[in-house]
Amino acid sequence: MADWMMWAVGAGVLVALELFIGTFYLLMIAIGFGAGALTALARVDMPGQLLVAALVAAVATLLLRRSRFGKTAQPRTEANPDVNLDIGQSVSVAAWQDGAARVMYRGALWDVELAPGEAAAPGVFKIREVRGSRLIVGA
Repeated sequence: MADWMMWAVGAGVLVALELFIGTFYLLMIAIGFGAGALTALARVDMPGQLLVAALVAAVATLLLRRSRFGKTAQPRTEANPDVNLDIGQSVSVAAWQDGAARVMYRGALWDVELAPGEAAAPGVFKIREVRGSRLIVGA
């Protein structure tokens, strides 16, 4: 089997794996394999093919990492409802003292702070963040 065919088969296998995994990084490596196949078609020896494939894959991976597709859009752990199920739950605050209060929540007393820009009035608030044993709440 010719060198370019091995590179093309390898690229195809990587694209198929990428479809199952769902990450773009294998696709970037498959692009490097495609560059290796083109280099083999240009009749460059194997060390040159490996070098071109590695450089193209590395550059493609770095470009992906710097793009908006390489960055996760996850909120901070303290405010992520997928990590902490308390986010979004309601608490009732009877009285505020200097922007802080103590409330009974899940059978225990919790320190409560107001989120920035919220008014310190008694009432029902939603939990926006959990920082240690402190609940950050907002209207």
